[in-house]
Amino acid sequence: MLDWEQIFATRSSRMRASEIRELLKLLDQPDIISFAGGIPDPALFPDAAFKEAYSDIFSSAQVGSALQYSVSEGYKPLREWIARDVAKIGIDCTPDNVFITSGSQQALDYLGKLFLSPKDTALVTWPTYLGALSAFNAYEPNYDQLSLNGNRTPEAYRDTAAKTGGAVKFAYLSADFSNPTGETIDLAGREKLLALADELDIAILEDAAYQHLRYDGEAIPPIMALDIARKGGIENTRTIYSGSFSKTLAPGLRVGFVVAAMPVIRKLVLMKQAADLHSSTINQIAIEHVASRGFDAQVAKIKAVYSKRRDAMLAALDKYMPKNTTWTRPEGGMFVWVTLPEGMDGAELLAKSIATEKVAFVPGKAFYADGSNANTLRMSFSCADEAMIDEGIKRLGRLISNAIRAAA
Repeated sequence: MLDWEQIFATRSSRMRASEIRELLKLLDQPDIISFAGGIPDPALFPDAAFKEAYSDIFSSAQVGSALQYSVSEGYKPLREWIARDVAKIGIDCTPDNVFITSGSQQALDYLGKLFLSPKDTALVTWPTYLGALSAFNAYEPNYDQLSLNGNRTPEAYRDTAAKTGGAVKFAYLSADFSNPTGETIDLAGREKLLALADELDIAILEDAAYQHLRYDGEAIPPIMALDIARKGGIENTRTIYSGSFSKTLAPGLRVGFVVAAMPVIRKLVLMKQAADLHSSTINQIAIEHVASRGFDAQVAKIKAVYSKRRDAMLAALDKYMPKNTTWTRPEGGMFVWVTLPEGMDGAELLAKSIATEKVAFVPGKAFYADGSNANTLRMSFSCADEAMIDEGIKRLGRLISNAIRAAA
């Protein structure tokens, strides 16, 4: 029998199944209250707007080009719309600085491919987005913990990378309402990161998937906006900003984007030409139609719903969780991060929860590059109504309380 493992590239050994993708299968079970998938509520999709957009495309002379091959950079009117939108938050750029991807996950894959050689080091938060780790893993990097509290010097990062045979290449983070913790990096932290990146001469990958989902608190300029203000223009910056329409309009169309200086954009275009030529033309056109006609109204609609669900989850956690359990209080996004008492295991708790309480969540260990902190879990409030959230947290709180008593 052919031993495929002997033929596969060595990098394939670092590929792992996504725990989140597997847990999404639970959404098909009607008796499960799921806080697992960090996905938008399909009831909030602007389906009527997309129906109108596709109808307009197919009833116009544009249909030929919509169904045709297109440029690798992306549909120009969409890139123009994105340039105008990010300008509102201080990212002054041209449409040429915008590159369209097949979802923001493709952007992470391309950026990993662009920067990482085997044994190079990626600085990531502890914990960090599991999808980023999955994208970067194929390029055989090492990971080091990105710290913004001042207890790591640039030399310490360099020395750690040198010991493993590579160099530090970039810092990756989500500055606003991060997946998985829901936390936001404050202004001082963003300034420290820029200073660190300048000292190390590395790129900053700013994942802004949840940029538009702020429910309360004061907005903080994106890292790229701060970088532009410091350096006098986007072409002088080291920050690469990635975004997506998945959390605001619809994830199934797979339209994301990167905003960066032209040397980065040119390399990304070459990668896309070699990978999939271009993202779906007709989907890009439809996204531009819907975004230009009602993006702000759509964002306002989903924020009104998600903010109430966030409030419901926080209230239920206050009500039902044992005192020696802690959690984050996000100002936006889709996630709350729960820390259990030391010694508890989120994966073991999930198995018990599915079997006895019919509540799903994501164990937190998978979000750590070193597989540590098993006593954590991620919960999403985006796809459950307030009543379901209250009941689900009640069941989960009961399970955790019982587990703590059993371990005492």
